[in-house]
Parts: sequence; structure tokens; C-alpha cells
Amino acid sequence: MIKSYKDLEVYKRSFNLAMEIFWLTRDFPKEEVYSLTSQINRSSRSISANISEGWAKRIYEPVFKQHLIHALGSCSETENWLAFALECKYLDQSIYNPINNELDQIGKMLNKLHQNWK
Repeated sequence: MIKSYKDLEVYKRSFNLAMEIFWLTRDFPKEEVYSLTSQINRSSRSISANISEGWAKRIYEPVFKQHLIHALGSCSETENWLAFALECKYLDQSIYNPINNELDQIGKMLNKLHQNWK
């Protein structure tokens, strides 16, 4: 039984991924603090934040679904910033691949939740 947004698997996974990205980006170059590091942390945190905010408004189905769409957008944005980090050689492929795969799974879960929410 889902009693809180914290019971949603997609929330748990997106929150955990945002924390993983936070710890990972602490090793990015200092000159990236106000650009790439900030952007990737904000977009990754926005996924779970939109789920939790939407949950609070779930009695208004279109509003909840709009927050899921925003979460999906943040998921895609995070994928984009990760690609920059990979190209800038701040991440190697062995770190990038599992994170990118998790973002893909979170995106699929958000789509499914959006389609099946009643």
C-alpha cells in the first residue's frame, strides 16, 4: 500500500541516484562548481522533488501528472549533463553507464506511473 511518495519505488530510486551524483560530483574540478556541477546536481534533485511535490497535489490528477512530466524532463536534463561530464573526462565510461542506465529506468517508471495513475 502506498501511503506516501516515499513509498514509491521511482521516488526512492531517484532520490538515491541524486545522492550518488552529489557524491560523485564532489570530485569534479573546482572551476565547474558554478556550472556543470551545479546543473547536474539541481537537475538530478529535481526528479525526486517533482515527485514529492506532485504527490502533495495528487487529488488534482492533471497537476500530479504535470509534476511527473517535469520529473521526466529533469531526468532527461540529468542525462544530458552526464554526457557532458563524460565528454569532459570527469567520468569514465564504467561510472557513466550504470548511472545512465538508472536514469533510463527511472524515466520508464515515470512514464508508466503517468500512464497508469488513477
